[in-house]
Amino acid sequence: MNKTKKIYGGMLKKKKNVVEILPGLIMCIIIAFVGKFIGNYVPSIGGASIAIFLGMLVGNTFGNKKIYAKGSKFSESNLLSYSIVLLGGTLSANTILQLGVSGVAFIVIQMIITITFSIFIGKKLGFSENFRFLMASGNAVCGSSAIAATAPVIEANDEEKGITITIVNVTGTVLMLLLPFISTLLFDSETVKTSALIGGVLQSVGQVVASGSLVNESVKDLATIFKIVRIIFLVFVVLGLGTMKKSSKKSNHTSNVKSKIKVPWYVIGFFIMCFLFTLQIVPTELSKIFKVISNNFEVIALAGIGMRVNFRELIKQGSKASLYALGIAIVQILSAIALITILL
Repeated sequence: MNKTKKIYGGMLKKKKNVVEILPGLIMCIIIAFVGKFIGNYVPSIGGASIAIFLGMLVGNTFGNKKIYAKGSKFSESNLLSYSIVLLGGTLSANTILQLGVSGVAFIVIQMIITITFSIFIGKKLGFSENFRFLMASGNAVCGSSAIAATAPVIEANDEEKGITITIVNVTGTVLMLLLPFISTLLFDSETVKTSALIGGVLQSVGQVVASGSLVNESVKDLATIFKIVRIIFLVFVVLGLGTMKKSSKKSNHTSNVKSKIKVPWYVIGFFIMCFLFTLQIVPTELSKIFKVISNNFEVIALAGIGMRVNFRELIKQGSKASLYALGIAIVQILSAIALITILL
């Protein structure tokens, strides 16, 4: 009887979740459809880019109601994750190897510079050690996911984690729109260099996909690969920051907190699909279907990303925190440009 009640309760909970997701998801689908429709008439901008801006417009006007929150979040995270996994089924290992030793070296050096200067600038501005470490991991690797993985290892509290996530996401939103213009001015939107700049600087996968889409599809795909390679180094970054925390004089040496570091499932899924496509287990015709589905999921996800950009949050950040975020962003951009010029 109890088992039946649990199953029934679980079914009700799932049904409730679906009902709560639907309004926001439907709104994102409509925005994506409108964006793609308008994009047919302005191909130089493209449907994906239009979907982002329409999402921002809707999300900061009539679409900022609570009823749309779960659906836009689902679109932003879940659909984007599915899109990335399916993208793996359209790319062979040769495409990833396109990064080469110089591409991987660029990512590693860029991450080391970001971590070093995030800690240095934060210390100069008087921020706490935990906050500095969270800013370092969030900006160096993959935004909110990296912050969530780092927080328990360095024993950061929820307030520190929440503030860092907000600042990193706000910074990433601004850079998401800025980097395509910088790449056009400096690199004339050349695929590898532009992809390295976008994939090597932006904090979240969603921001990388959105920013790359503002340039073209080739940049979007390669920038995503640069980003995924960055995420692979998450384990090393978290372990490194955890070691620094333990060896710090401010650290509480009596702590025995243990935390597992999880690599995002979509990264594993991406590489599995890529491996299957490389071995031709995934046939070309099926790969084409994956590409279509992936593109549609992506545009819907971009609409969700746009809807969740809160202009009020952009304005609300204090001057000191904004200065910290600006300092890190400038270092990231300048170091990336220098490394791209030298290595790529």
